Amino acid sequence: MGIGENLRQQLAAKALKRQFDRATEAAAAPSSVESVDTGASARSRFEAMPLYQQVRIMREMGEKLHVDSPFFRVHDGVAGATTRIGGREYLNFANYNYLGFAGDPGVSARAKAAIDRYGTSASASRMVAGERPVQRALEWALASFYETDDCVAFVSGHATNVTVIGALFGPGDLIVHDALAHNSIVQGAQMSGAKRLSFPHNDWQALDELLTRVRRDYRHVLIAIEGLYSMDGDFPDLQRFVDVKTRHGAFLMIDEAHALGVLGASGKGIREHCGVASDQVDLWMGSMSKTLAGCGGFIAGCQPLVDMLRHLAPGFLYSVGIAPMLAEASLAALERLQAEPERVARLQANGRQFLSEARAAGLNTGTSEGYAVVPVITGSSVKAAKWANAMFADGINVQPIFYPAVEEKAARLRFFVCSTHQPEQISRTIATLARIA
Repeated sequence: MGIGENLRQQLAAKALKRQFDRATEAAAAPSSVESVDTGASARSRFEAMPLYQQVRIMREMGEKLHVDSPFFRVHDGVAGATTRIGGREYLNFANYNYLGFAGDPGVSARAKAAIDRYGTSASASRMVAGERPVQRALEWALASFYETDDCVAFVSGHATNVTVIGALFGPGDLIVHDALAHNSIVQGAQMSGAKRLSFPHNDWQALDELLTRVRRDYRHVLIAIEGLYSMDGDFPDLQRFVDVKTRHGAFLMIDEAHALGVLGASGKGIREHCGVASDQVDLWMGSMSKTLAGCGGFIAGCQPLVDMLRHLAPGFLYSVGIAPMLAEASLAALERLQAEPERVARLQANGRQFLSEARAAGLNTGTSEGYAVVPVITGSSVKAAKWANAMFADGINVQPIFYPAVEEKAARLRFFVCSTHQPEQISRTIATLARIA
């Protein structure tokens, strides 16, 4: 591609980005109430909504820049280290099946047995319609794993953060979160009505300074961070954050969605990796859809916390309970995780290999520590999409992340490394990427 064509694409991308930003601002702005007239009637069409304008602009960007969408590809069968898409087998770096339990015959057999016993759905709220033994068995097992009093399971990982933060905190409280915290943490903070502030990524000193200035103005304070950040593949110095929360009398919540089964010698997450006692953290949040081969989220902690959530959190009280077959699958995966720590060792070795070879090839891997999540920074959304499509044409499936999910200059390909990847598959992937880049 010539310099002129590159410049044309860059200018087109910048123009579309400006349009997208305007649509985003319109979507976030409070709507004005006007009299019912032709204009108001026109605005009742979904096509007129700012959110739809964002979708339209995203499509236009792909069309104008001649980049096919790499999203919503249909997989046929279990997606692990490899997957089948459109009848072709691909190396796969676009899933969270970190330890290979999703699709594992033993885990699947447990889920099938649960279907035979309980059916495919709990069909109602656990408080209203009762529970199944496997739901509580999973919660007890997670509580034991995290060395806490109890645990409560929700049907969605995203909804877990939203409903828990929203239920526990409100006006007069403060929620401070890492600048790169997951959308679910941000959404929960916004829904709560509490004051929300962020601090620079992994910067415990900035957090300490912030709370020194403002802590006295609020009743309760929640510090929300992640065990392993899913965009960058790095993690916090947990002991430092524990010290800050203790000094300022705050609650500390750790989102372990990508850390469970990944960090620590036996996969117990950030606390094992950093040597921090479980009771130094107030809310342990995790996901069942990654290492644990199911779907849903959980909170593990002290008994008063779990009692409040079980009786009053809207996302538990008013939602259907986790499906028994999914609870059984996650319970089976958790038991296998503890029985087979060699899977964790293989995953960590694969992550180190990927990171080492990528850096040796001159690729920008940002701040990744090489534990399951390794980004390759491209510096532009257009380049990220084109690299992803070129990799796909070569039989490697990896997803791009571009604006507005990250800043334009931080656009990237994001590789999820699993224990089931083979060393030669990783080397082939890096060699292909280095040639494309």
